[in-house]
Amino acid sequence: MRTKKNRILFFAAIICVLLLFGCGQSSDEIEMVRIWPRDDGLEEESAGGSGNTGFSGKWKIGIVTDDTDGEEESDDSFKQSAKEGLIALKATYGIDTAEANTGSAERFSEGFGQLISEGCNLCWGIGYNSADALLESAKKEPDKHFAIIDFEFEDAPENVTGVMFRAQEPSFLVGYIAGSVTGSGKVGFIGGQKSATIDQFQYGFEAGVQYAAKTYSKQTEVLVEYVDSYSDDVKAESMADEMYAGGCDIIYHAAGGAGLGVIRSAQKNGKFVIGVDRDQSYLAPANVLTSALKKVDVAIERVSLSFVREEEIGGKTLSFGLTEGAVGIPTEHENFRDEVYDAALLIEDKIKSGLIIPPDSKESYDIFIDDLNHEQ
Repeated sequence: MRTKKNRILFFAAIICVLLLFGCGQSSDEIEMVRIWPRDDGLEEESAGGSGNTGFSGKWKIGIVTDDTDGEEESDDSFKQSAKEGLIALKATYGIDTAEANTGSAERFSEGFGQLISEGCNLCWGIGYNSADALLESAKKEPDKHFAIIDFEFEDAPENVTGVMFRAQEPSFLVGYIAGSVTGSGKVGFIGGQKSATIDQFQYGFEAGVQYAAKTYSKQTEVLVEYVDSYSDDVKAESMADEMYAGGCDIIYHAAGGAGLGVIRSAQKNGKFVIGVDRDQSYLAPANVLTSALKKVDVAIERVSLSFVREEEIGGKTLSFGLTEGAVGIPTEHENFRDEVYDAALLIEDKIKSGLIIPPDSKESYDIFIDDLNHEQ
C-alpha cells in the first residue's frame, strides 16, 4: 500500500542507504544502517563446534541488565532473550562471556565496571535506560567497545554501537492477526512507559488492526493504556481486567515484566493476549494468540560476531527488522486459522519488499491511515 508521496519517500530512503554505504558519514551524525540477512556464511565459521572458531581466549563479551542478582527470566521476554544471545555466543562460537546483574538502573555504571574488570572487550547495555552509564563508561574506556539495545546516540563515539529494532514490523503483523480474529470488534494495547521505542509497538499494532479491518470491511476499535512501569504486573493486570470487561477480546502488551499481569488477566477472563519479544505461548497456551518476536538474541549474536571479526561497527546505529531475521511471529498458531497465518506471511513479504511500510509514530500512523482510507 503506497501513495505517490510514499513511493517518493521510499525511493529516497533507498538512495540515502546507498549513499551511506558508498560514501560513509561523519561520526557526529546519526547513521542508521540496515544490516545483513542471516545467510551470510556464518554457518561455515561455526562448523565443527566452538573449538574451531579461534575466538576462545581472545575475546570476552558481557551484558549488563538491571535484574536482581540471581533472578531468572525476570520479564520472560526482553532480558531473557538478551541472555540467550550470550549463551549462543559461548555455545556455538566458543566466545568467553560474562553477565552483570545490577538490581537497578542506578547501578548500571557499576555493572559496566564489573565487566571491564573481568576482561570484557565488548560490553552490552540491555535497554535504553543503560544509555547514560554506557556512554560514561565508553569515554572512560576508549580501548573497549560498547553496544546498546534500543538506543540511538546522536553523537556516538567510535567505540559505541547502537542497535535498534523495527518493532513496528512484527507489531503490524500481530495487529493484522488481531484485527482478523476479533469477534467483538474491540482490541487493546497496554504499553509499559510511553517512549519512541514503544510507539513502534503501539502504532505498528494499530495500523495492522486497521489494515485487517479494511481488508474484511469491518469496524475495529483499539483501546490504548500505559502502565507507566515495566514491572508493575498488578497494575497491568487491573488495566487488562477493565479492557476485557469493556469488550476487548484481544490485548497486545508491550510492557516487559508488567505484561505478565496482562497474561494472567487473559487466563482469568478467558480472552486472548498477544505476547511480546519472545514467543510467550508457553505461559498460557490457550490464551496467547500469538507473539511479536523481537529477537534480541539475534542482534547480540550478529553484532558481537562482527566485533570479533574486527569489522567497523563503531559510531553508528544498526537497524534490525524482518529483512534481517530479527523480528517476526511464531510459526505455531494453534489459536487461529491457517488462512490468517498465511495471509500474515504474505503481508510480511510486502513489508520486506517495501510495498507496506508500517508506521512507527503518531505522525506516520496518521499518514498510513489517510492512505488506507483513500485506497480503492
